[in-house]
Amino acid sequence: MKYPEVLGIAEVLAQLDSFDAIIDVRSPCEFAVDHLPGAINAPVLDDEQRIRVGTMYKQQGAFEAKKVGAALVAKNIARHIEERWIDQPREWRPLIYCWRGGNRSGSMAHILAKIGWPVVQLDGGYKAFRQEVNAALEQTPQLRFKVVCGTTGSGKSRLLEVLAAQGAQVLDLEQLAAHRGSVLGHLPNAPQPSQKAFETRIWNTLRRFDPARPVFVESESKKVGNLRVPAALMDSMRASDCIALSLSVPNRVRLLMEDYEHFLLNPESLNGQLEHLTQLHGRDKIGQWQALSHAGQMPQLVEQLLVQHYDPAYLRSIDRNFVRYGQALPLHLDDIGSTAFNAAAQQLIAAT
Repeated sequence: MKYPEVLGIAEVLAQLDSFDAIIDVRSPCEFAVDHLPGAINAPVLDDEQRIRVGTMYKQQGAFEAKKVGAALVAKNIARHIEERWIDQPREWRPLIYCWRGGNRSGSMAHILAKIGWPVVQLDGGYKAFRQEVNAALEQTPQLRFKVVCGTTGSGKSRLLEVLAAQGAQVLDLEQLAAHRGSVLGHLPNAPQPSQKAFETRIWNTLRRFDPARPVFVESESKKVGNLRVPAALMDSMRASDCIALSLSVPNRVRLLMEDYEHFLLNPESLNGQLEHLTQLHGRDKIGQWQALSHAGQMPQLVEQLLVQHYDPAYLRSIDRNFVRYGQALPLHLDDIGSTAFNAAAQQLIAAT
């Protein structure tokens, strides 16, 4: 075999999990937007260098830009070898890609192959991968979804976590989106990924599922925070069998007090988010809720938000959006402790 071996996207995806490393040689800014699952960033040109070489290309011509670019690329590749891969054995088999599978990945692949490693270069680069993800997500998933429905605070996300821990197949869209899916759903110190990265995470999760087994998923809306759920996936979820999870209001308040502790300890941040509800509830109501927040009366605030905002919105939308909700399997939790969630998960796994 002659290396680097240049493979198309279909061949690469068939063996994606078998590479010893997946190396994205694009700039850090490109990598941050999205990348292949499991990839590390080893740029042959950093963001500043890429701009510099691109500007030279436009202003001074290809030859001058390539001289400067080649020197920078050589230095960066040498540094990566010395700092990251100098101890790798001969059989180490990395996959290397850039934007379109051209000069940047070709330079890295050529040098690593000359060392003697069995390098694979992705023909078409990230662009080919992105096209594959787009095409896959446009198709209806051939999976049997079980949609966990329930009012805010009923424990849907916790139940998904326990189901996954017990070996069930779970698609946790809120986890993939780094957002809890409501106006107060922003997670502290955890910015949402880009739309492209969110879609890659979904694609990477879906491809690992066994079609013969059910997949548990929460009854999300079309958007999780700022991110859109792919339409074909959303349509499939909304046509699937449902589970009606229920929990008493006092227990829901307890659960939300735990899950949203970061907000409840920061009234200013909480009140800023409540401003987004002004159009729905009016300035007087928002002022009342903000006063409860300032006074530290968080259980009262949480209960009012549930009864006056979240529950009416849920009841208006669930039957309309999830067509099998009327035939949903009922599942009641009598507590928010681990024993109750473990028992509920075991019941669901046995029933499906």
